[in-house]
Amino acid sequence: MTDQAARPRKQEQEPASEEIVELAPGVLRSQLPISMPGLGHVNCYLLEDERGVAVVDPGLPSKDSYVALEARLKSAGYPLKRVHTVIITHSHPDHFGGAGWLHAQTGAEIVTHRKFRMMWDPTEPPDVDVEDMAPTDPAELAPDEPFEHVRRFPWETTPWGGPGVDIPLKRRLWFRAARAFPQLRKMPVPTVRLDEANIITLARREWVAVHTPGHTDDHLCLFDPTEGCMLCGDHVLPTITPHIGGMGTSRDPLGAFFHSLDKVATYGPQVKIALPAHGQPFADLAGRAQEIKLHHEGRLEKLRTTSIELSRPASVMEMSTHLFSPRVQGAMADSETFAHLEHLRLAGDMERRSNDGVFEYVVAG
Repeated sequence: MTDQAARPRKQEQEPASEEIVELAPGVLRSQLPISMPGLGHVNCYLLEDERGVAVVDPGLPSKDSYVALEARLKSAGYPLKRVHTVIITHSHPDHFGGAGWLHAQTGAEIVTHRKFRMMWDPTEPPDVDVEDMAPTDPAELAPDEPFEHVRRFPWETTPWGGPGVDIPLKRRLWFRAARAFPQLRKMPVPTVRLDEANIITLARREWVAVHTPGHTDDHLCLFDPTEGCMLCGDHVLPTITPHIGGMGTSRDPLGAFFHSLDKVATYGPQVKIALPAHGQPFADLAGRAQEIKLHHEGRLEKLRTTSIELSRPASVMEMSTHLFSPRVQGAMADSETFAHLEHLRLAGDMERRSNDGVFEYVVAG
C-alpha cells in the first residue's frame, strides 16, 4: 500500500454528488466533477431569484463539465436559458471554466473581482496545498497566473533560480492559442468587476464583495448579511488549505493571505454558514481561518529552525526538502517554500543572497 493510498480521503477529495441541496433561502449547492490533484469536485452554487438563477464557480472548461452543469441545473428546475449571471470567485480553471460557455449559451453577465485576469501560464500551482496532493506531474497542473517579473518563458526558470517545468511543446502551443484567441476556447470576459465592499443583488438580497487575495490576487468572497452566508471560494476550505505559492506576481502572497484570513474572521460572528468551493459547508469561519493561519505559522517557524540548524545559506530547493514530505517534492513544493521564505525576508527574519542566479536564504542576525 502506498503512502498516498494509506492516507484518509478528505472531504474536498470526495467525488461529485448529483444531489441538489438547499443550504439557505434561495441558495442551492450542486457539485461538478473535477479531476485535479487533491480535489474530486467543485461546489457550484445556484442562487435563485425571480429572473432565474445565478451560478457560482461553474467548473472546468470541458464538455463533460458542461454536460454535468446543464444536468444539475435541470435537476434544480432551471433550463440553461434561465442562467442570468455567473460569479467567478477567482482565476483558476475549475472555477471559471464553464463561465465563457454559459455566457455564449445564455448571454449571462460574468462577475469577478476587479483584478481578475487569465494569463494561462502552464506552471500555475494547484488549488490546494502541496501536502494535500498526490504525487503529480507538474505539467498536468491547472494553469492561470503569470511570471510577470520573469522575462523568460515561465517553464524555463523559476523566480528563485530553480529548474523550470518541462512542458511538452503541444501543451505550450495550446496555452498560447488560448491566450491569443480566447473566444475559440470560450474563455470568460468579465462584464461586471467588483471591488471591496461593492454590493451585488443575488437570491433576492444584497451580498457584499470581500476581496481576499492570497491564493490568487483576484480572489473574491461574497457575504450575505441577511442570512449569514459567506461564499468562500478557495480562501477558507474545511479540511485542507489552499496553495499559497511564489509563482505569481504578488510580492508577499502569504502576507496577503494572512491579512485576508484576518479580514474574513471579523465576519465570524455574523456568519451562520460558510460555503466553500470544495468540501462541506461549515459554521465556524473565524475558527477555521485561525487554524489555517496557525498551520502556515508553523511552517514559518520550521524554516527559521531549519536555517539555524544548517548554519549557512540554503537554496529554496534545499529548504523545501525540510518543509515538505518526499511524496510531494518538486516545483510546486518549492513555490510554496519560496512564498514562505519571502514572507520571512520581508518581515526581517531572513536574509536573501544570490549565488550564480540562485536565491539562498539564511536566518537574519
